[in-house]
Amino acid sequence: MAHPAPAPISNNSLSFNDIRSPNQQLLPLTAQANAEGCLEIGGCDVFELVQRFGSPLYIVDEEALRVACRQYRSTFEQYYPGEFQVLYASKAWSCLAICAIAASEGCGVDVMSAGELYTALQAGVNPNQIYFHGNNKSPAELQAAVAVGCTIVADNWLELHRLVELATEGLQPRVMLRVTPGIECHTHEYIRTGHLDSKFGFDPNQLDEVFSFACQQPSLQWVGLHAHIGSQIFELQPHQDLTAIMVEWLAKATTLGLPMGELNVGGGLGMRYTESDNPPRIDTWVKAVISGIVTACQRQQVPLPKLLCEPGRSLIGPAAVTAYTLGSRKVVPQLRTYLAVDGGMSDNPRPITYQSAYCAVVANRMTAPATEIVTIAGKHCESGDILLKDVPLPQTEPGDILVVMGTGAYNHSMASNYNRLPRPAAVLVSKAEASLILERETNQDLIRQDRLPSRLTAVEPVRT
Repeated sequence: MAHPAPAPISNNSLSFNDIRSPNQQLLPLTAQANAEGCLEIGGCDVFELVQRFGSPLYIVDEEALRVACRQYRSTFEQYYPGEFQVLYASKAWSCLAICAIAASEGCGVDVMSAGELYTALQAGVNPNQIYFHGNNKSPAELQAAVAVGCTIVADNWLELHRLVELATEGLQPRVMLRVTPGIECHTHEYIRTGHLDSKFGFDPNQLDEVFSFACQQPSLQWVGLHAHIGSQIFELQPHQDLTAIMVEWLAKATTLGLPMGELNVGGGLGMRYTESDNPPRIDTWVKAVISGIVTACQRQQVPLPKLLCEPGRSLIGPAAVTAYTLGSRKVVPQLRTYLAVDGGMSDNPRPITYQSAYCAVVANRMTAPATEIVTIAGKHCESGDILLKDVPLPQTEPGDILVVMGTGAYNHSMASNYNRLPRPAAVLVSKAEASLILERETNQDLIRQDRLPSRLTAVEPVRT
């Protein structure tokens, strides 16, 4: 069903101990239908937001993001007897406002590029709480990371040798080793990262050589070990299997005299995109990881490490929706009805890339019954530009506002200017106030980086 009834909660009813897990909700936590039958998020009418800011429009529920951060941290505080740190995986959506909210909730940030590092720093994130990932960091990126003092998650031999070269008497790079645990999990093959045939990390058969190298490099601070098995995972067992393997490797490093005190188990907890999805609660996932670590440390007789995890999708994904304006309709008799929106694969490439499924509602017809099955088509010049297939919606008209749920993760961050469409604006909503956090690109932005050789300027450009 693509027209779920929003939970009747008010904008001010959420608290630190809110029992609902945001990653299990289809709509953001503050979503509700108002008296006029229109969708509100954060106390803001979505139809009015589109009139004010245009469409397509990313809408972020600040409370939903904050509650998710708090559920991760509060569960660690309650159940883990050692030190811990929750990191926001900013590759899910890297922008100043999102990073600043995560940091204000006590989360660090993991980054994948110099651009994500710069964004986190400009958002005020403490460099001591930034972890730099990636399987092919450039020399300039490594140098920048070392200079600001963040932790570098070394992925390969080339990076290790470059870090040794960057180390000086007064500058000891903080280094965590990324290892590939050889764990399979049920998710799309493009977002499985822990199996042995992966481009990421050191394989288990390399660890003896890597540890031997580390013992001979006192110029580097050997912080700990990192592993990540994938994304959009609903199973708990693979994460518990991961903790056992990682503690075994940590124990081996300890016997060699390597002072590794941190274990980063990655992220990967899934979220609910469709009614049939049933991901574990955030606190359930955290407790499973804690149980695995504590049990493994007791078995290996090693002290509890500083335990890190790096959720991305389960933090920001459920907190955001995308609002589109409906346009043309095409009826293929006895086959399909297409409804077109003013965006598509340029603002959400996941359906065409991963065959991802979503749910949708019509923001200005929340109380209307679903009476037809339609397919939502984007406006791009691709037959595969389909956002949703065969979903039930009320009868609609051009100009109605379609809201696709769960679009906070990997939508804006993977957005493009395909067909020279400007990327959408984004607003943060809370307590009936909407704040612009990303301006809508303009046509001028599209050509800002273009350069026209002088020999091609004989023709006067058309003024618009």
